[in-house]
Amino acid sequence: MDFSVGVGLTNACDLACAHCYRDPSRIDRLDLADVTGVCDALPVRSVNLGTGENGLHPDYEAIVAALGARGVQLSLTSNGFTIERSSDETLRRFREVEVSIDFPTEAEQDAFRGPGNWRRVMAAIERATALGVTATVLTVMMKPNHRRLAEIARVAFAAGANYRVNVYQPVRTDAFTLTFDEFWDGFRRLLAGTRLVGTTEPILNAVLGAPFTNGSGCGRRTVRVTPRGDVVPCVYWTTSDLRLEDLAAAGGAGVLASPQFERARHVADACRACPFVATCHGGCAGRRQLAGGVERPDPYCPLALGRDVRLDWAPAASRELLKTGSACTSVFAPA
Repeated sequence: MDFSVGVGLTNACDLACAHCYRDPSRIDRLDLADVTGVCDALPVRSVNLGTGENGLHPDYEAIVAALGARGVQLSLTSNGFTIERSSDETLRRFREVEVSIDFPTEAEQDAFRGPGNWRRVMAAIERATALGVTATVLTVMMKPNHRRLAEIARVAFAAGANYRVNVYQPVRTDAFTLTFDEFWDGFRRLLAGTRLVGTTEPILNAVLGAPFTNGSGCGRRTVRVTPRGDVVPCVYWTTSDLRLEDLAAAGGAGVLASPQFERARHVADACRACPFVATCHGGCAGRRQLAGGVERPDPYCPLALGRDVRLDWAPAASRELLKTGSACTSVFAPA
């Protein structure tokens, strides 16, 4: 089995977004040898560069070139800065690039992320598309924007981009955490205005009747390497018992057998008899861990809570985006 690998070359960023999960207390970096060492130690299907703005790493373009020379499928998640700073040659090495949009208007986006960010991300989408690189708009669904996602989706589609949604995880603050009702209201509104390409958000998939069988890869098919050199099953996992230097000896089998990866695969007792457990696996492991432990059901699961949630939705033609293999996420297309 090969892995979808998420790598943060650095946690440095030109912005200081209030909802971000990265630790700004110190700046860390991986070097070229660290990154190629991951590829030597593990069978790698794809690599996503995220966490901070990777273009702030002094060896960013050299690392991208080295990964491209290995034939690794590459994607980049950015606020627009790294795409703006990348050469055409470097951008063309990516199969996909993603930019973050949190609100559907320039004024709201710039108020949240900083002046000029809206125009930067729109220019990034236009440039990537012109170079033949697939562009995706990524939104984190959270308390202040959960009612606005269909509007953001229309912005993405008008710009010629895909649209992908992650659910906010309270790594550093609960201020943006959705309530149960907000979580489902957000998806209900979004599904009413779009078509669903696919989802690895386990609780959403379960409520829809599990039409998508691939499930979340966390703890199973994805590995995250932080700028500090920690190896974790999920980007929101806050502890680690593996380091970069352990990978060569551990290999893929050793990583999956580590206590934290086993913990990420743990299914709560309350979920074991559920008809959707084979694809849901008890919900999002990172979210459960942050909410008190993987021994508990996912806090957004209506089945575990005895709540009734019904959604009207329509499927879209299937398409493959690299990030759907490495995150609890959902992809949407125009209605």
